[in-house]
Amino acid sequence: MGIIARMLKRGKPSSPADARQKRGLQGEEEAARHLKKSGLKILVRRYRCRFGEIDLVAREGETLVFVEVKTRRSADFGDPSLAVTPEKQKHISRVALDYLRRLNHPEIPVRFDIVEVIPSDSRFECNHLRNAFPLSEPYLY
Repeated sequence: MGIIARMLKRGKPSSPADARQKRGLQGEEEAARHLKKSGLKILVRRYRCRFGEIDLVAREGETLVFVEVKTRRSADFGDPSLAVTPEKQKHISRVALDYLRRLNHPEIPVRFDIVEVIPSDSRFECNHLRNAFPLSEPYLY
């Protein structure tokens, strides 16, 4: 049982961190739905390894796509993709290389996308940024 489920079972009020986590999970669901409608096939959700996590791993044609989802309540403080800093890109690159290692380093093209998700009334607005950043240095593939 997850921490949120345990807290709700005990009847304790939710914290702001719980609300952020819930919003993030909703954003990932909406991003996956948006990507599917755009023709991508979702392979893995929340891929985890010792280096961290990638929100979504998808495939578009012959290209393997690693997707970072950024969900915000609004765009008042800038585009959500601005939170994907060079340090975060390096982190995502390292996790992606672990994923590729587990697949025995297939000879296929890879790319890194970002999906920005912002709630709008009773639905979500998704903005898909293809090829948002390259594999970070010093990593090679």
